[in-house]
Amino acid sequence: MGLLDRHGVIEKNATLLLIFSFLVVTIGGIVEIAPLFYLENTIEKVEGVRPYTPLELTGRDIYIREGCYVCHSQMIRPMRDEVERYGHYSLAAESMYDHPFQWGSKRTGPDLARVGNRYSDAWHVDHLTNPQSVVPESIMPKYGFLKHRMISPEHIVDRLKTDQLVGVPYTSDMIKAAKADFAAQVDPDADTDGLKARYGEKVNIRNFDGQPALTEMDALISYLQVLGTMVDFSTFQPAPNR
Repeated sequence: MGLLDRHGVIEKNATLLLIFSFLVVTIGGIVEIAPLFYLENTIEKVEGVRPYTPLELTGRDIYIREGCYVCHSQMIRPMRDEVERYGHYSLAAESMYDHPFQWGSKRTGPDLARVGNRYSDAWHVDHLTNPQSVVPESIMPKYGFLKHRMISPEHIVDRLKTDQLVGVPYTSDMIKAAKADFAAQVDPDADTDGLKARYGEKVNIRNFDGQPALTEMDALISYLQVLGTMVDFSTFQPAPNR
């Protein structure tokens, strides 16, 4: 009896097929899962990664609310074509404070994992207001209404506390100052020393949409401008394999 004939016997016998399928899945599962028990942490800690500021976190919620994740992924695979187009491949640590993460595999538009500081705030305002004005072939819908939707930090303290419950290291000082930090990030004339002390010197502080009022456009652009900017890849060295 040839090999193909033996294979046919298994395919025609439901019990044998079930037993061998179970064995294959079990062995594959053990090979994938067992090594993880010998690791202290599956996420390598990387210098520079921090929790989002209150304004950035609000912008992220708007990004999710408007369904931006449906057309834009935030995960650069370690393949040459992706790295050359988008930049350094994504690290797990960059998403360690994302709930939920925005990796995805659907790209109607480009990946946004490294979009931070790649374009000016004015470009983002134009692009969100009328995408076709800067990318004629774009099929992205218009989000100009965000410029006219005012926001306040009414619920930001509860928002930070919620993320704190699932492991995001927001300190009591961060939570206490959340409302002040929310407003200070869009006001270069404000006292931002506390904001920088809590979230780092590199935090973006400016009027993102160019309007006097604090809008959803400000929050969304603050989020987009921080994506991929926390890690300094000019000095980044991957941890050696153990």
